[in-house]
Amino acid sequence: MADPARNGVPRRKPVPQSRQAAPLPDNWAADLTTQFRRTLSSKRMNELSGRSSSQRRSSARISTDYFVDRSPPPQLPPRHAYDEATQLFSSPPPPLPARAAPSVPNVPDHSHQEAAPPLPPPPAYSTLKNLPTVPTPPEDQKSLRFRSQLLSLSNTPCKWENPGLLDEAMSVIPLQRIYDQAQYEADFFVAEAASMGPHITPQWDYQDCVVRALMKWFKREFFEWVNNPLCSTCRTRTVARGITAPLPDESARGASRVELYQCANQHCLSYERFPRYNDAFVLMQTRRGRCGEWVNCFSMLCRAVGSRVRWVWNAEDHVWSEVYSAHRKRWVHVDPCEEQWDTPLLYSHGWGKKMSYCIAFSAEGCCDVTRRYVRSPAEHALPRNRCSEGVLMHITREITSLRRRDMDKKEKFRLNADDMREDTELRKMIIEALALNISRILPGSTGTRPIDADAQKSLEGRQSGTVEWVRTRGEGGNQTTGPRNQHQQ
Repeated sequence: MADPARNGVPRRKPVPQSRQAAPLPDNWAADLTTQFRRTLSSKRMNELSGRSSSQRRSSARISTDYFVDRSPPPQLPPRHAYDEATQLFSSPPPPLPARAAPSVPNVPDHSHQEAAPPLPPPPAYSTLKNLPTVPTPPEDQKSLRFRSQLLSLSNTPCKWENPGLLDEAMSVIPLQRIYDQAQYEADFFVAEAASMGPHITPQWDYQDCVVRALMKWFKREFFEWVNNPLCSTCRTRTVARGITAPLPDESARGASRVELYQCANQHCLSYERFPRYNDAFVLMQTRRGRCGEWVNCFSMLCRAVGSRVRWVWNAEDHVWSEVYSAHRKRWVHVDPCEEQWDTPLLYSHGWGKKMSYCIAFSAEGCCDVTRRYVRSPAEHALPRNRCSEGVLMHITREITSLRRRDMDKKEKFRLNADDMREDTELRKMIIEALALNISRILPGSTGTRPIDADAQKSLEGRQSGTVEWVRTRGEGGNQTTGPRNQHQQ
């Protein structure tokens, strides 16, 4: 009979054959698995038996890099010592000292020892740094009041979408003169870019130049700055006497409050009312006011000429505009009161103003743009304590969702792409500010802060308003000159 195993490997149990395809026995699969394991074990033992003793020792050696104990291994006795011990004693030689786990009798018993103290809990979420802000609904009364205020402010740009109001505004603007000035300036930017090289794009395009020309006309000819209105009887300066309730006619025209002034002439002493209107249609008729009236009316005129515009509210009593430049694919700072274009550092570097919140509102949504105007929080930032950052993010997203609720899907997609581009721009400003602060503490630094191009154009203090009024608000900067507009009072 033939040998059932070849080279020490048992043969596989044959599959029972039957012409009638009888079912396999129940234990056939278990027996086949047992034979397979035995075959692998026999094959492994045959391979080990064929190796030399040095190969077996090298394959059985364990790397010590996986153990925590870094002490040097003990010195092993020479090989002939074990041979002599084998000859003298019938018992086997003692095992070689190795880094294997100790035997069971040598394991110390910790059953009667005290349990180890528990590990400290992980740090709270509020202590972790550099984590993304999570939108959180407002719950406390302070946050809810701030939410109500922002919702109320977000309604102002929606009033500029009235087609009748925009048609009325177009009849007020000297369009032909504005367009001619814009075309002349746009041609200048094109020629300037062509002189610098074939691949240089103009700094601003025609639509941007239209807004620039509109700002100059609005500042120099159309609107009037008012601190203390002149007496309508004797045309003498007046003195502020406080706030009074608006009359029914003033309330109907959108006056939220009325400032009361008295003539300084002792022979007149008549009172003068100065309503603070919020209706852009009324402001086109009165054509006077302070920054709130200026920005409200000017932003509406920008919408009339076809530009996307935002109304930026500052918690420290100032407002300005932002116009979207399709050529530059970003929002551009515009302050009609100061006749400033694309100078976001005007307030921090020029006026020396410290700010906490700068929120931009439009008919398309809401955005926190404080990082555009406050580049160095240590120097120009005030505490943002009206709500947490997560609550503010929730409020801005809520307003944006409300404004885009009925928009077309393609329009929403385009606006979301603009939002992502703006967020990238604001994050870049933070990185640049951090890099600048780090460079100031490096060895060899002069300790002075370099002024970039837009800050260089805004070194002057506030120009709108009287010197006393600007000094009272602390917005004079390094120097305070009088009003630049000859029509200001």
